[in-house]
Amino acid sequence: MMRRALRFMAPGTVEVCTEEMAPPQGDELLIETVVSAISAGTEMLFYRGQVPPGMAADSSIAGLTDTVSYPLKYGYACVGRISDTAGPPARQAETTQADGRIDAAGKEDSRYYFAFNPHESRFCASPQALLPVPAGMAPAQAALLPNAETAVNLVMDGAPLVGERVLVIGLGIVGLLTTALLAQFPLAALIAVDPLAQRRRIARRLGASRTIDPDGENGPESLQAALADARERDGVDLIYELSGQPAALDAAVSAAAFDSRIVVGSWYGTKPATLQLGGSFHRNRVRLISSQVSTIAPRLRGRWTKARRMDSAWQLLAKLPAEELISHRFPLEQAAEAYSLIDSCPQQTLQVILNYSS
Repeated sequence: MMRRALRFMAPGTVEVCTEEMAPPQGDELLIETVVSAISAGTEMLFYRGQVPPGMAADSSIAGLTDTVSYPLKYGYACVGRISDTAGPPARQAETTQADGRIDAAGKEDSRYYFAFNPHESRFCASPQALLPVPAGMAPAQAALLPNAETAVNLVMDGAPLVGERVLVIGLGIVGLLTTALLAQFPLAALIAVDPLAQRRRIARRLGASRTIDPDGENGPESLQAALADARERDGVDLIYELSGQPAALDAAVSAAAFDSRIVVGSWYGTKPATLQLGGSFHRNRVRLISSQVSTIAPRLRGRWTKARRMDSAWQLLAKLPAEELISHRFPLEQAAEAYSLIDSCPQQTLQVILNYSS
């Protein structure tokens, strides 16, 4: 059995190759991929060679736990159908009430399923590794699920309160989804920062009460000035740093108000983060919170599970204008062009989707 698979060959180089794969074993199901989503944050660290040496590609996803070395497969947002073209007849997938995953039965199934899997045209997965896509949701929209789960986790870790003033730095796909979720809270202000006008417009439509251009278009001349302006006007209580730029974190620290919280959702990879902690940070009792979606904060684990959090992510995703968030679609065979575009022209992209044809 053959499949097409995307490989990171070296920093700056991806290739789509044809390879042999083993047939399903035991209760595994064969999945034919329809779409997969490229992560403009984590995946681009692999593309640019900015992943710290000695780290696993992803310690929480089966098959991605090996130490990073090129060539490698990476990706974690595939949506597809159960195939009936190889081995035993495809099994009907029935939703369990326990965790929203599936149990194997014995008929053909035409529904879509999400899997945390690299970019491959087909793959084998156990029923427990598949998440049924809600009825009526398009595959491309379902491929945004990891971003929605990340947004839910960020908001849970930041724990916004009624009447707080919240600022989001960085309006990539995760920043916009986080903004959309925060907009559902009764906040006093929700300020979004990004240099790209189109992203700021989307943020306003998703509920931001104010947007800031950090590059000074009819406004402040730097990110630090922009955040200082926000602090002086509103007294920001909670800041989300989601830009992927270490300089943004330092600016947030400098602008943070007394007893404010900064949630760091960015993964900087090997990019150094130089923070000025000798001034207002010390006296203002500013809290830096590391937020990463692979785990749930210890204080929440008594009642929250990943399955419960995932259900919240599906609910968020169902409310969003997915087509407005998806900026580009490429056939899998043109993946190299997709990564090059994200790398060289980030201002033109938001969410990039890979399409698979039979």
